[in-house]
Amino acid sequence: MTQDATKGTVVREGRADADPLGIRGRRRVGRKRAPTFAQEDGFEFDYKDPQQLRYFLTDRGKIIPRRVSGLSAKQQRALTTAIKRARTIALLPYTSVK
Repeated sequence: MTQDATKGTVVREGRADADPLGIRGRRRVGRKRAPTFAQEDGFEFDYKDPQQLRYFLTDRGKIIPRRVSGLSAKQQRALTTAIKRARTIALLPYTSVK
């Protein structure tokens, strides 16, 4: 930061580490599409299949939001229920230890 001598205001300088996640510079490209297996008719998430559910978890074990996963609202609710059931019976971890 520098001060403008004429007006006494603070001027912010652009820094590379000012936005480390790149949130402000992102552009909306469009909505992400759901995986093909989730778009099939009659598809339901099964809490006993942790490999399929891991696709929708981050590396820290958090559930990926709907805007990122591309699922419909109904599918996202079913996914959340299945993941929580799998966590309860210890098929999936609550958190990931690094």
